[in-house]
This record gives sequence, C-alpha cells and structure tokens, in this order.
Amino acid sequence: VGKALFASRGYEAVTVEEIAAAAEVSKPVVYEHFGGKEGLYAVVVDREMQALLQRITDALTGDHPRLLLEQAGMALFDYIEGDTDGFRILVRDSPVPTGNFASLIVEIAGRVEYLMAKQFKARGFNTRLAPMYSQMLVGMVALTGQWWLDVRKPDKDEVVAHLVNLTYNGFSHLEHKPKLSGG
Repeated sequence: VGKALFASRGYEAVTVEEIAAAAEVSKPVVYEHFGGKEGLYAVVVDREMQALLQRITDALTGDHPRLLLEQAGMALFDYIEGDTDGFRILVRDSPVPTGNFASLIVEIAGRVEYLMAKQFKARGFNTRLAPMYSQMLVGMVALTGQWWLDVRKPDKDEVVAHLVNLTYNGFSHLEHKPKLSGG
C-alpha cells in the first residue's frame, strides 16, 4: 500500500493517516511496524533496490559482450514495465537516507564491473578503467530507462536495441588512449 501511494504521489505528499486508511489498519500499527512514514519508505526503497539488482544480476548469463548488454538492458526495461511503481520510487529523490537512484547506479555498476574488466583484458585494454566505464554504461542505460518510464515510445525492445547499438558499436571502436580533439 505504501509503495503504491509513494509511487503515485511522492513521499512528501503521503501521510501516515492515508497509509493506514488504505491498508485498513490503525496509525499505531504503521508506527509499530515501521516507526513511521520514513521507516516504511526506507523498507520500500530497499526492497525495490534489491529486486532490481537481483533481476539484473540474474539476467547476466551470456559470454559475449553484446549479449550481456542486451540482457542487462532488457532486465532493466522489464523491471520498468512490470514494476513501474517500484522504479518510480527509485528514481525520485529520497528525502530520507534510504539510498537513491545514484547509489543504485553505483551498486549496479559495481556488479557489472568484473564483466567489463574481463572484456577489457581480452581486448588488451587497461582493466583499471573498468570501474569508470561501468559507471558510464550503467548511467546511460539507467537514465534512458528513466526517460522511457514516462514516454513508453518506442517499445522497450526497440529502445534496448538502440542502446545496445550505441554501446556495442561504440565499444567496438574504442581507442586505447583517447584524447580530446582540442577543437
């Protein structure tokens, strides 16, 4: 109940009274179980972060870089499509110290960093750059997901195909020591 209310109206707009009424319990029950609205919100955010992280981790079963990109992208977009309320909560700025979208991106990037390092090593790139590239990749995909959350066009398969196209084809022409053109 709290998840649906927070997703539709935002943390600030929802009251403990509304949560209790929608859940058909008394206000003291909400306070007893969660310590208040902040505690409930923290539980909701934590559960959603874990659900999304698990989905992405479970999806990464391929060996080829392009397949891994497709799997990660589809896992995120499947989550957005199937659990819109959860994703809305994750992308909103959290008024309480529960973790936020930026911390979620950092955590997901940390989980895919080893895959990036493996691909870098196989191609003769400096593996110390894998954490930075992981942040770039995950950030691009996550922000595209945030955009798609509201527009829903084109369909998720097409969006993921374009993300993979940009990322994979961009990676296929990576320079070992890129420099700015100075222009």
